[in-house]
Amino acid sequence: MSKFGKLIDTDVPVLLDFYTEWNDETESMHLTLRDVAAALGDKAKVIKIDVEKNKELAGALRVKALPTLIIYKDGEMKWRQSGELDANTLIAMIQEYL
Repeated sequence: MSKFGKLIDTDVPVLLDFYTEWNDETESMHLTLRDVAAALGDKAKVIKIDVEKNKELAGALRVKALPTLIIYKDGEMKWRQSGELDANTLIAMIQEYL
């Protein structure tokens, strides 16, 4: 968990995408997140977290539905939502925390 703390304790927004490989929405969200990361460049970080490989973290954050999207900045959770969103909506959400 200390590695997670270092990951989110940054002055740029960090968008986390909790997913699993077997979830049908995973592939389309990965394409969306690629577009978000490309649009924001180094102004934000986009990180995908496989729930199957990170069960302790997913449990600690009470991730129940997939995908779950969370924005952190300076180590603090700023926004959270479960379900797919389009790239423009995600970019607008992240830009609120730049």
